[in-house]
Amino acid sequence: MNFDFSDEQKQLRDEARKFLADRCSPATVRVILEGPEPYDRALWKGLGEMGFLGAAIPEAYGGVGLGHLELCVIAEELGRANAPVPMASSIYLAAEALMLWGTEAQKTAWLPRLASGAAVGTLALGEGVGRVTERTIKAQMAGGKLSGVKMPVADGDVADVAVVAAREATGVSLYLVDLAGPGVSRETLETIDPTRSQARIIFDGAPAERLGEAGQGWRLASDLLDRAAVLMAFEQVGGSDRALEMARDYALERMAFGRQIGSFQAIKHMLADMYVAATLARSNAYYGAWALSTDSPELPVAAATARVSATQAYQHCAKNNIQVHGGMGFTWAFDCHLFYRRANALALALGSQTTWEDLLIERMRRRNDAPAAA
Repeated sequence: MNFDFSDEQKQLRDEARKFLADRCSPATVRVILEGPEPYDRALWKGLGEMGFLGAAIPEAYGGVGLGHLELCVIAEELGRANAPVPMASSIYLAAEALMLWGTEAQKTAWLPRLASGAAVGTLALGEGVGRVTERTIKAQMAGGKLSGVKMPVADGDVADVAVVAAREATGVSLYLVDLAGPGVSRETLETIDPTRSQARIIFDGAPAERLGEAGQGWRLASDLLDRAAVLMAFEQVGGSDRALEMARDYALERMAFGRQIGSFQAIKHMLADMYVAATLARSNAYYGAWALSTDSPELPVAAATARVSATQAYQHCAKNNIQVHGGMGFTWAFDCHLFYRRANALALALGSQTTWEDLLIERMRRRNDAPAAA
């Protein structure tokens, strides 16, 4: 078995890192953080032109037709650069749902636009505070019209199309909604990370098309979240590594009492703990990447494992990066808070840490209780 990416995939990683180093510096992130724009439109367009957005989208629909392993590589670099773009909403969720369950007409209409960056997609599941379950979905679909309120919706204020969970006679189903159409209004919500916007979307008789099998919306949404969890884990791994590098570099440069602060045992232990957390997360993310790319039945367990460990690692590394920087780490002038914001935003992006821990326990118990194959 090969437990590493291929030479071609590593070359893609190097290409993505160079591109983002040139186009997505911390100063670029701050422009979005402090300005009126919800995301970096020039960077988003550039990602489309480079083929990064369409890495896993088939060539027949305007993509590059590589695969999910390549998308994992790109996701890691986006996380490392703290890129202020709606990658997760548009590509990991909306484009993935269309590839899995879209009709030919739906794929033709939206996938080329998502691959090029000409359109932004999103997933609308939650309807307020608390854990999202099948029973909490109250939005209604009747006569081809969708009504209800979805919040928070990641990048919902800038999205052009949404995959929406709503209830009909047969149960919860998924629907595709053109957000530029009638019956849709939205407002931006305040979040800890303004570079990844959230919105409240009100549907009032909005035209909608079914996506996937009727009454199977919750199962489909769960499968979609598993797939996105693996990709987002790579973003979190990239962010963890960068936070660790920032802390290490500062510990080697900063002098106190005539010595580098990295020579103090307390700092050494902090950096070592960060390294262990980031390395464990990477190992689990690789497990998830294998399961995703092979459509393995292990994917539910692998996705939850990657999600839990990557969330823990990023929050731990981002927090301790601030601690290593000391009093300066808490200031607006240093970049530590950019990663701390993103770590906490991603920790809730696909459901809380507690939700994924419960899923992992449940799925491992179910797997252990399953009868052995003859």
